[in-house]
Amino acid sequence: MSLDIDQIVVHQLIKRDEDELSLILRDSLLKPTHEVEVMLEELHRVYSAKNKAYGLFNEESELRDTLRECRGGQQDFLAFTRAATGRLRDELAKYPFAEGGIVLFAQYRYLAVEYLLISVLNSQSSMRVNEALEISTTHYLDINHADIVARIDLTEWETQPDSTRYLTFLRGRVGRKVSDFFMDFLGASQGLDAKAQNRTLLQAVDDYCEEVSLDKQSRQEYRQQVHQYCSDQLKSGDEITITELSHQLPEVNEQSFVGFTEQQGYEFEESFPADRSTLRQLTKFSGSGGGLTMNFDALLLNERIFWDPTTDTLTIKGTPPNLRDQLQRRLKEE
Repeated sequence: MSLDIDQIVVHQLIKRDEDELSLILRDSLLKPTHEVEVMLEELHRVYSAKNKAYGLFNEESELRDTLRECRGGQQDFLAFTRAATGRLRDELAKYPFAEGGIVLFAQYRYLAVEYLLISVLNSQSSMRVNEALEISTTHYLDINHADIVARIDLTEWETQPDSTRYLTFLRGRVGRKVSDFFMDFLGASQGLDAKAQNRTLLQAVDDYCEEVSLDKQSRQEYRQQVHQYCSDQLKSGDEITITELSHQLPEVNEQSFVGFTEQQGYEFEESFPADRSTLRQLTKFSGSGGGLTMNFDALLLNERIFWDPTTDTLTIKGTPPNLRDQLQRRLKEE
């Protein structure tokens, strides 16, 4: 991985009691040792693989202003991170779920793009066997489950100030409240809505198939081709481009997909990130609630799985062998 660290530092937030978060601030930057590089590479990899929300700085963002000063040489990176950690503590303390953690700031370059990554990482305990074959406790950063992370594309921010997507962040497993305090700390608001773009793509595909009167099998094959293109873009880290997607799809009745979307006035960005969970609807039906979870290939609808909208009943013909085995054992017990 061609990742070059410019500056990196960690500070710590400690929860002293129910209402107090204390700070421990470093007096110097971390040296980019092999261990530091490996840690940041892993965090970069984990973050890049997750679905992210997109944002931009508000006009009144204090972090934006101090970051601009730091980039202009009026404030050094260490002072910037120490002050920012104090503001983060103040925002986090407003919420009842506030916990401590390691606050990491990393300015680095990857594939000719300069980033600033900010994250609050939790520490976990584990057991290890030392050289004397004795068991002891060790602590490690839980990078795989990091969910309070934001990354600023410094290159895009400074070269394209009107962009609505130079800042990305994770929503977090606790829900909106996590992204609320982090967005308040950043002084940012949501920009590009990638999920909405993906939902619009799904609607456009269905409308196109209806417009050109594709039969059931042809429609599903068309959806599968769209899904394959989007999945390939997701795997390669590239974005969806409607023009490029259209070139991968056959024209029907001399009507291209991109021509149809332009004619109908769908509001697509020039390119946008693929959203895995939304795109899954191209090839699968899924849902859960009331103790029931279902997931099946779209091709099975009206073939082995039938839905009666009047009674809201699904009829399944042919159950999976492992499910059938469980059902048979339970029937014998009863």
